Amino acid sequence: MIEDGKAQETAVVAPAPRIRRLNIIGRRNLFFALSLLIIIPGILSMWRNGFLLGIDFAGGTEITVTFANHPSLAQVQRAVDAKNLNGAVVETGTGYIIRYPPLNPAQVSDVQTDLQSRLGTMKVDQILVVGATIAGETILYSILAVVAASVAILALLAWRFHNVPGGWRAGFQFGGSALLALLHDVFILTGIFSILGKVLDLRIGEIDAFFVTAVLTVVGFSVHDTIVVFDRIRENLRVSQRLSFEQVVNLSIMQTAARSVITSFTVVLVLAAIFISGGETLKGLSLALLIGIVSGTYSSIFNAAPLLVVWRRLQPLR
Repeated sequence: MIEDGKAQETAVVAPAPRIRRLNIIGRRNLFFALSLLIIIPGILSMWRNGFLLGIDFAGGTEITVTFANHPSLAQVQRAVDAKNLNGAVVETGTGYIIRYPPLNPAQVSDVQTDLQSRLGTMKVDQILVVGATIAGETILYSILAVVAASVAILALLAWRFHNVPGGWRAGFQFGGSALLALLHDVFILTGIFSILGKVLDLRIGEIDAFFVTAVLTVVGFSVHDTIVVFDRIRENLRVSQRLSFEQVVNLSIMQTAARSVITSFTVVLVLAAIFISGGETLKGLSLALLIGIVSGTYSSIFNAAPLLVVWRRLQPLR
């Protein structure tokens, strides 16, 4: 048993020269700075401009239609603008989604009549009306969902890693570092969408129910990648007592980075295909997932574990 333990320890310690060549922990400030370079413009945009809210959050009336004459997007937009109701048009591939501020039934009927007179025969596939009260509740519940998921993840990871040297304090360091990396991904995603929607005025940057779904998916994916790295750190701490904590963390990153990148790359390929050929209604969702998956992979390798090292330096454990 002793000989097996020594063999295992030797196998883990052997790649030490490689640690020096790829010293991610030693260059952590560079990776932190790169993250801040992306996050800060997004935070400024959220603070100054806010978000381009979809009907789920802003409220309003949404009419999904198809036209027999197949008019262009520009023609439909001109017909919508003629009523001066601040309508916006999104092409779906087979038809159009026309969004207005809240309209009463008489206005909805008048809009349909006007569109048909200008663009020819049309079929109304769906009329969706969301009031201000429902929109406000949607915003509240979406925020609560993200907060609840974050708290649950912190508690779960603290429990999962409380058996490493340092006990529950160490467990909360692991959980807190994962939570900070998760917030990194959320801020990057929301910041980019604020810039796309409000600064660049692109409909793809709209915040709707699909976006909340993407955020929660990214949260789960990001934490999954981080746990893979943290699990390896826990295993290496048990068998690599001759290495410093920073060396163990760096070694663990090197052992798991290829797996994380390859796994994420396969997901990115699928999402890229959906973004390119999935139609306008899926572009926002697929773009949000693309940004989140890439950010989550980056943060699990270059942020989460380095943050753990920084935390351990600030609060050493006996």
